[in-house]
Amino acid sequence: MLSAPNLFAHRPDRSVRAKPAPFLPMSRAEMDRLGWDECDVIVVSGDAYIDHPSFGMAIIGRLLESQGLRVGIIAQPDWNSAEPFRVLGRPRLFWGVTAGNMDSMVNHYTADRRLRHNDSYTPNDEGGKRPDRAVTVYAQRCREAYKGVPVVLGGIEASLRRIAQYDHWSEKIRRSVLMDSKADMLVYGNAERAIVEIAQRALAGESVREMTNIRGTAIMRSAVPDGWTEIDSSSIDEPAATASPRAANADRTVIRLPSFEQVTADKVLYAHASRVLHQESNPGNARALIQRHGDREVWLNPPPIPLETVEMDGVFDFAYARAPHPSYGDARIPAWDMIRFSVNIMRGCFGGCSFCSITEHEGRIIQSRSEGSILREIEQIRDKTKGFTGTISDMGGPTANMYRLACKDKETESVCRRPSCVFPDICKNLDTDHSSLVQLYRKARAVPGVKKIHIASGLRYDLAVRNPEYVKELVTHHVGGYLKIAPEHTEPGPLTKMMKPGMGAYDEFKRMFEKAAKEAGKKLYLIPYFIAAHPGTTDEDMMNLALWLKRNGFKADQVQTFLPSPMSLATAMYHSERNPLRPVRRVGGEEVATAKGLRQRRLHKAFLRYHDPENWPILRDSLKAMGRADLIGPGEEHLIPAWQPVGATAKPKEKGPQGKTFLTQQSGKGRRMVPGAKPGAPIRTPTGTKPGRRAG
Repeated sequence: MLSAPNLFAHRPDRSVRAKPAPFLPMSRAEMDRLGWDECDVIVVSGDAYIDHPSFGMAIIGRLLESQGLRVGIIAQPDWNSAEPFRVLGRPRLFWGVTAGNMDSMVNHYTADRRLRHNDSYTPNDEGGKRPDRAVTVYAQRCREAYKGVPVVLGGIEASLRRIAQYDHWSEKIRRSVLMDSKADMLVYGNAERAIVEIAQRALAGESVREMTNIRGTAIMRSAVPDGWTEIDSSSIDEPAATASPRAANADRTVIRLPSFEQVTADKVLYAHASRVLHQESNPGNARALIQRHGDREVWLNPPPIPLETVEMDGVFDFAYARAPHPSYGDARIPAWDMIRFSVNIMRGCFGGCSFCSITEHEGRIIQSRSEGSILREIEQIRDKTKGFTGTISDMGGPTANMYRLACKDKETESVCRRPSCVFPDICKNLDTDHSSLVQLYRKARAVPGVKKIHIASGLRYDLAVRNPEYVKELVTHHVGGYLKIAPEHTEPGPLTKMMKPGMGAYDEFKRMFEKAAKEAGKKLYLIPYFIAAHPGTTDEDMMNLALWLKRNGFKADQVQTFLPSPMSLATAMYHSERNPLRPVRRVGGEEVATAKGLRQRRLHKAFLRYHDPENWPILRDSLKAMGRADLIGPGEEHLIPAWQPVGATAKPKEKGPQGKTFLTQQSGKGRRMVPGAKPGAPIRTPTGTKPGRRAG
């Protein structure tokens, strides 16, 4: 089994400063107050600087600070010239460049490619404070500002664009962002181990371009070096799928993916490349990957080794100011408002949902904090966070209930190549015991000054149903009015492409939820949410989902249309119309129904909002074309009426940005979601996930 040196085993470079900086400096004046003549590392980010462990720049900055380095922050610089990139002077070691907590294109545009006009990670929710393809633009300006300083990319935009990837906004295959940015190195996934090793080796005088063997990094090479065995997997599903990662010399084996030019010209090869990439994602058995771009090679080292609990505690226990930088004054930053009273208890997700970037970025091995570290953070929120009134808004992470869940056998975990531990069924080797989480909830509620703890992260209800005590604990103490969960669909076709459980698990959880609510004497409601136009979804699937919604009295006022994010398996399905979850074949491989045209995507979205008169014209036309005119009429058995209200049109509505609030309405028999709400009135609810993150 793999191991790594403790994250904090390195000796600090300097001891001139006994205490951490109140905030990492964003100006020369702040550097002067700290007694600095230069920064060792300067982090450039597309987000506003919030010194809190939910923001990548703060974690990386504080981690490097713990190594004795002087770290400066340039947040949301004007990218129209290099001058704003000179504000802190020349970095001694390297630039760290990130687009922020979201891919900049996802941040800027809706699934229908409409421009968003706000940005949750910017003061006053102002849009336009970061460029499209931010890491590429920022890297260019860094090189212009100070020639010869190495540029290291990181964050989710770099991570998900590390190889040739389909880009929804330009509708073409784009090169690895490492090529486009001309950076010296790219760090993917959770970056702590890699960034510490890069910094320590740079301090020892090694050039960043000489650091070719750091896990979790991508570099450029001209050829495969001597001593390495190359497996050519540039043709359909051969031979990487059958080559054993446990073979002799596996740690000196590299798998050749189809080149940028090949995947650009051949959609089937694109699906194949995606399949191979995702097969090589377990740190315990992943091999290096290589992909040619022209006359250069993008080389991916194996994924980073997950952090141990003591290392996770160290990362979250830094002396964060837990506030936005003072330069923002009283400006409101929506992302900060969402998370300032929440606690992240773990990382990673073994759900493997094909549309979600969490597993691809953070990995499927759960990395959990200790109870002590979590309880200390709750106390810090109580004592340091302005405006705290006793309510913790969330205590979760990528999912609410994977805390301390892991494979029962580490040896089995190290050789496993399944993309999901819970699909098509929960793996027999997965420990699903929620008792540690129940104990954590109880101890957190007992912290003096804490009145209420909500659980708002996305819940894996297929895991929860195996733990009746957990469901009872959750419902009795941590649900206020409603709980959102994500079946995503009701039909087997799209569910199998999403790698999501069938509706049987939802029905079982609903039964347990309602029983626990009745026993607690509480009126609580489940709010399911769904995705329109996901690969594998037909018009009939969406019609059946709409009928399910009507039968169960749900009216969704804001819905999500599938967005093909970079590198995901679902995006490979969308682009190639093949299923990379199975062996990819030119003849006989599984083809995937895909809603690509704007009209069909709007139709799928309209089915989710069957109750909106503006959608009735397109639904009437489609139901007639599908031979289902029997669903048009005035009765309860009908989906939509035959008449059209005066003034209602079929003009599509555009909703707010991803990560913002949404409206949900449940109809039927005057049921109300929140005490005091008027019957039939929309209820404003938070998304339940961190900004820009989609629960699986």
